[in-house]
Amino acid sequence: MTAHAHDQYGTAGQHGPGQHHAGQHDPGQHGAAEQRGAVPAAVITVSDRSAAGTREDRSGPRLVGLLGEAGYAVAEARIVPDGEESVRAAVAEAIGSGARLVVTTGGTGVAPRDLTPEGTRPLLTREIPGIAEALRREGAAHSPHAVISRGLAGVAGRSLVVNLPGSVKAVEQGLDVLLPLVPHILDQLDGRDH
Repeated sequence: MTAHAHDQYGTAGQHGPGQHHAGQHDPGQHGAAEQRGAVPAAVITVSDRSAAGTREDRSGPRLVGLLGEAGYAVAEARIVPDGEESVRAAVAEAIGSGARLVVTTGGTGVAPRDLTPEGTRPLLTREIPGIAEALRREGAAHSPHAVISRGLAGVAGRSLVVNLPGSVKAVEQGLDVLLPLVPHILDQLDGRDH
């Protein structure tokens, strides 16, 4: 199995009941999805163990499902190993493919290979620290460990990029904060009145 095949949901047999399958990326899907009103989104799970197939990825499929329920078209969902370069490449590819919302899960802590923020930051043209602060604040209401997350949020061209921690609960709590903000942010990026 190629590395690329392994980092796509569904190709390594990692689906559970009720989890959504985000198939192979088709660049032509993005324009059509936006015209129908579904904002193209991408989900990137960052985990050495999940990328190696030794641990089931639960937060990525949960993100795909919740974004789908919220009306987003998740045309790309990947698992990549921890590390600055792997994250940077995956986020850049998602942005280049037309995703308006890119959400990562995992790699936001302080372990040696938790370098998701470092891989994300060079791609951001403007950070939005208030979102990252709100995500930590919401997480801290449920777990004191949430304040350890170093996740970033910011703008890269016409895309919003957000780093979430790598747990199902963190993803659920994070989207509760994030989803009400996304339409307004994307409208502003498109130059619409606010």
